[in-house]
Amino acid sequence: MVRSAVTGRARGRGGRRDGKAVGDKRSAVGQRPNGGRRDRPGARVSAGLVRRFTEALPAILADVELLVRAESPSSDVDALAASADLVTRVGTRLLGVEPDRIGPHLRWRLGDGPPRVLVLGHHDTVWPIGSLGTHPFSVRDGVLRGPGCFDMKTGVVMALHAIAALDDPAGVTLLVTGDEELGSPSSRGLVESEAAGCAAALVLEAAAGTSLKTARKGVSRYEVRVVGRAAHAGLEPELGVNAAVEAAHQLLAVAALSEPARGTTVTPTLLGAGTSGNTVAAHGAFTVDVRVTSAAEQDRIDRRVHALKPVLPGARLEILGGPNRPPLPASASESLFALARRLGRALGLEPITGVPVGGASDGNFTAGVGTPTLDGLGAAGGGAHADHEHVLVAEIPGRTALLTALLAACLH
Repeated sequence: MVRSAVTGRARGRGGRRDGKAVGDKRSAVGQRPNGGRRDRPGARVSAGLVRRFTEALPAILADVELLVRAESPSSDVDALAASADLVTRVGTRLLGVEPDRIGPHLRWRLGDGPPRVLVLGHHDTVWPIGSLGTHPFSVRDGVLRGPGCFDMKTGVVMALHAIAALDDPAGVTLLVTGDEELGSPSSRGLVESEAAGCAAALVLEAAAGTSLKTARKGVSRYEVRVVGRAAHAGLEPELGVNAAVEAAHQLLAVAALSEPARGTTVTPTLLGAGTSGNTVAAHGAFTVDVRVTSAAEQDRIDRRVHALKPVLPGARLEILGGPNRPPLPASASESLFALARRLGRALGLEPITGVPVGGASDGNFTAGVGTPTLDGLGAAGGGAHADHEHVLVAEIPGRTALLTALLAACLH
């Protein structure tokens, strides 16, 4: 059900959350629809939500601005701590309970019962400190801009406002991590443990245009290191073992593993070798990005990469890396996507669409532990990691309403 205010009764970690504990701060979502009757999710429970979140839009945008102005590059410990402090402050104001702090990661477990729905986001970005100077926060002509606005600080704010709009959020866990852009090295275990046993994981990564993300490719990453032998390139090149040439052989062999018909891409990315222009290269290395649609294909590529053998006599290979994120198959999102389409119709939204994408998210991890997962529920817009990063303001109320309705349905 949808609640009228942040002051509605609910239980959170560490004590009861009620109107007196939080003060008189009210959610701008308005009154519970249908006079307080508990209706079937997807029917009348969603009525009026879009209008109510439209009325709440100024408050939502104000919270987005707060988060965007707190620059939070993934590798800056101090900046991440300051960003986590700010997300904590905004979340505590809206949810009435403080989160657990696990390093740069924040976890709200609402209610005393077992977790049933995981809501997932991250507050770190790829943008370095100082990016606000070249990409200032702005809202003009219905477009919101600023570093990290699309990926994914608007999504974090949408999640907080959606959960605050629930009549009783017991069973919801909100996890906001601080290292997703690095591949989630310290939060992966936390994401997987929180997702395990939940009926659903709702991921607030940005939309693909306005579409939900119904499948994601799995990701593997490798570094192929080559050891050769240095020699003078003019006096006695024959005494050397050219690591640059060996790296070229291996790079072509790796690239040949791509099978577009299977949705498999194997892409060499960074490449380097040698120390000077007149020396046979003694060392070389390149990195590889792999995207696959199935776990079986991920295993196949992993075996092939680790089976690489040197071509040049005397050369040696060292192969590092492996699977980073499992695929998020369409089967993992099928039931939740069907529910989202039904709820979208009840909300009066344009038909909800979904697309598979090549990029990965923490939703890959939740699907990997068997939890039904729907991704791309965050902001609509474009330009993730790019100069033209932006959010379409007009889409925020409807998408926040959809998330609220999904949460209510999953908790029912």
